[in-house]
Amino acid sequence: MAQETVKAFRMQLKPGFEAEYKKRHDEIWPELSQLLKEAGVTEYYIFLDEATLALFAFQKFGENDTTASLPALPIMKRWWDYMADIMDVNSDNSPVAIPCPEVFRL
Repeated sequence: MAQETVKAFRMQLKPGFEAEYKKRHDEIWPELSQLLKEAGVTEYYIFLDEATLALFAFQKFGENDTTASLPALPIMKRWWDYMADIMDVNSDNSPVAIPCPEVFRL
């Protein structure tokens, strides 16, 4: 059996925006959610370390992973613009995402 493709990364939330970050993701745009699924994301989790406001994201991908093309899509750029005021971002408003390499799997 082949191992699932996974990716984990860390992002940073700005102080005071914990509830707003959760609210925005609770209300994620249906077209963005659908786009992620169509790009091959089968599971996507984001966890918050409340002490440091670090966000830890974990994604699983199916066989048809086309997520590399997502940054060029207008809806992805709109989402980044929407989230830019509450988290650390790059100059294009994409979140600063620090890869977390896998070191163990059970």
